[in-house]
Amino acid sequence: MAALSGVPVSTLRVWEARYGAFAPTKSQGRHRLYNDTDVLRAGLMRQLTETGHAISSIAQLDAPALSALLHQQRSAHLQRSAQTRAVQAVTLAVVDLTLAARLQSQAFAQRFAGLALRISDTLDDLTQARDHVFAERPDILLVRVNSLHMATQAAIRRLAEQLRVVQVIVLYSFGQEAVVQALKLSGMLVRREPLTDGELADLVGALLLVDPAEASAQLQPGAMIPPRQYSDQTLAKVAGISTDVLCECPRHVAELITQLASFEQYSQECLNNSVHDAQLHAYLSAISGSARALFERALERVAQHEGIALEVQARPA
Repeated sequence: MAALSGVPVSTLRVWEARYGAFAPTKSQGRHRLYNDTDVLRAGLMRQLTETGHAISSIAQLDAPALSALLHQQRSAHLQRSAQTRAVQAVTLAVVDLTLAARLQSQAFAQRFAGLALRISDTLDDLTQARDHVFAERPDILLVRVNSLHMATQAAIRRLAEQLRVVQVIVLYSFGQEAVVQALKLSGMLVRREPLTDGELADLVGALLLVDPAEASAQLQPGAMIPPRQYSDQTLAKVAGISTDVLCECPRHVAELITQLASFEQYSQECLNNSVHDAQLHAYLSAISGSARALFERALERVAQHEGIALEVQARPA
């Protein structure tokens, strides 16, 4: 019970004896017998007490109530984070003069009342942006193009990497589906025009709770979240390799990467298909992408140690 919940044995006994948090049955040898619900409740209570809740106020709550309280607390924390960021200036680099004018309209300003939203650089197109000396590194890069094709995708990715910006929004009028999907999978928000000012504001708002420093804290500072290195087929092959040196580490790491990549894509699809809970999905996509990239690095080390050949997935041009 202590090992699974993270609550020391002595604390569990105090919670039981003094606050009636648990009522375990006893074995013939007088050992306490806990169930899965007890473990879940203990873990939730530990998280809540660590953030200031008195055990006396939560000891009698069931698992759903404890979970709801923890969710409420985390939501409040996100809200406070948003308010903290709202005091600070959020900078945008915009590629397209018409788009820049829309962002500076009164309707858009009303959507972000109280937020210091500032356009640091405005460019005509990607060609001008390629040779432009930017005043500073923006928090968000917004790009609008008429046609979205392979060459455009490459130019957008180069610009994002040049600026070392994690949060990118791409608007387009016509485009190849393969290119659209490639940009989405790389972590960018991609939308087809026309968009109302309200929809555009929602897209920008979806990124304001994603802290680029947190999203890429374990990667090169400010770098974009890299695309997937290994296909599902390669990971399945690694997972099936038998090894005695590292037990089943290759299989476990490969399975973790597969799960993280799937969740990363799921979060990105949720974010691109709907603005409902957009901030949460943007955050989840960034964090799962960072975790996936870290485990890919771990897999490289495992493979090198075990002498396993890894086939790197071909990237879109």
